[in-house]
Amino acid sequence: MNTETARHFRRLGTLTIFAVYFVILVGGIVRASGAGMGCPDWPTCFGQLIPPTSEAELPENYHEKYAVGYANTDFNVVKTWTEYLNRLTGVTIGFLIFLTLWASRAYLKTDKAVFYLSLSVFLLVGFQGWLGSVVVKTHLHPLMITAHMLLALFIVALLIYAIARSQSDSLQQIDISQLPSRFKTVLIVAMGFTLLQVAMGTQVREAVDLIAVHHNYINREYWRDSFPIIFYVHRSFSAVILFTNLWLAWKIYQSVNKNNLLRRLAYALVGLIITAILAGVSLDRLGMPPVAQPIHLLMANLIFGIQFFIFICIRYAAKKPSVIATPQT
Repeated sequence: MNTETARHFRRLGTLTIFAVYFVILVGGIVRASGAGMGCPDWPTCFGQLIPPTSEAELPENYHEKYAVGYANTDFNVVKTWTEYLNRLTGVTIGFLIFLTLWASRAYLKTDKAVFYLSLSVFLLVGFQGWLGSVVVKTHLHPLMITAHMLLALFIVALLIYAIARSQSDSLQQIDISQLPSRFKTVLIVAMGFTLLQVAMGTQVREAVDLIAVHHNYINREYWRDSFPIIFYVHRSFSAVILFTNLWLAWKIYQSVNKNNLLRRLAYALVGLIITAILAGVSLDRLGMPPVAQPIHLLMANLIFGIQFFIFICIRYAAKKPSVIATPQT
């Protein structure tokens, strides 16, 4: 495999991963701001390719024509364009995914799995686009929104695996000989904890969505009074997430040198978890500030992504013939 070709695929794939995370952030902003029905139809917006910028551009009966979402609500240009930009960002992701797939053709002769992983991502992004239309057609049904988000998480995981596999020769050079023998097991448990926390978080967000509608997206300081019991379980479980990942980061810090990729990933993991907890605390104690919810969502997705990448690094590093693991406590 040509080194330049591998580098090009890695850079393009990494850019695509960051773009997907950006879409997740934008989607969180759409949801937190109540802009999900800013465009009440799909793929057009109020029947137009370019959304209106004022109520004068809409038909007089738009309250009846778009009854769901606008029966008792006037046109809001900010919410409309927020949702429209969310859609444009999704289209951009589609182009990046296609370019990643095109670049992965170079691996057909050396590692076909890289190509087929990229192809799977491309097909899933198409399915994700269709699922987005279902979200609109079901008028933001909470379960559909959650499925839409979880699929994005799965797409990112496949992308990370495809890129890591394409760089397997480099990852095999990582020295993990001093890591504890149980490190991988704890890491898998930590990933499971993160998925469980995300699942509970989606239930909390579904409840918050209903509370937001009940309060007409105002009086955020009173939303907390209606939080379900799952919110308090979700909040308390964050301590388990924190200490489990701190153990992982500490063992990496103890066991690898400062130039090791794993140490940089460990620093990033701890930083993301602390940011997620601070965002969660602000939601709980500062009256649900709109900016905190999408940040909290993004951090949760990034945490799983970092954990999964560490897992892949450990998996490939363990295949290095000259490395003999030294159990530690």
